[in-house]
Amino acid sequence: MTTTAPLDQAHSGTDVPSGGAAGARRGFAWLLIVTGLMGLLAAFVITLDKTKILEAKAAGETYQPGCSLNPIISCGNIMESAQASVFGFSNPLIGLVAYSAVIAVGVTLLTGTAFPCWYWLTFNAGCLFGIGFVTWLQYQSLYQIGALCLWCCLAWVATIFMFWYVTSHNVVHGFLPAPAGVRNFVEEFPWVPPVMHVGVIGMLILTHWWSFWTS
Repeated sequence: MTTTAPLDQAHSGTDVPSGGAAGARRGFAWLLIVTGLMGLLAAFVITLDKTKILEAKAAGETYQPGCSLNPIISCGNIMESAQASVFGFSNPLIGLVAYSAVIAVGVTLLTGTAFPCWYWLTFNAGCLFGIGFVTWLQYQSLYQIGALCLWCCLAWVATIFMFWYVTSHNVVHGFLPAPAGVRNFVEEFPWVPPVMHVGVIGMLILTHWWSFWTS
């Protein structure tokens, strides 16, 4: 159950007693909406292209997605890989549901609604699954498939920012235990962990195909 919290509690960065409810600042709510839309767009386009690939195969033809630009940036290779259906169905179908849920949470937070501790922790667990799955897909793309999908990269960035901001929110509000120094840091600089995370992924991509990018 959700509750409508007073404005100062719903949008402050102060601690909330364990088991209490907490809302979020409008900036955080909009971040969830924007990253959710980014991920949803990526999942939708990938699903659409995957459907066209399957339809072309059934007709004995070949369909080349528009984002297949060269041997490295090749969405088609990613979509036709075994890793693209790791649970027995197309991975983007998970994204269509998950990112829609994130958007719904962000919209609800804009109304000033506060969620209880268990809700935030459950949301954080979902984001943890998302970042874990994305990390596995990144490894598979770089070191097993040997190709990148630009729409997948958009979903990666969205998931990374989503995870770190939700985690920072829970640390600041005391829902996740952390030393005072860590709490103060993520309250003041919540953008640092996701930016560093994206930077590391970017460096891995750059160095892994360095000869291709510089040729």
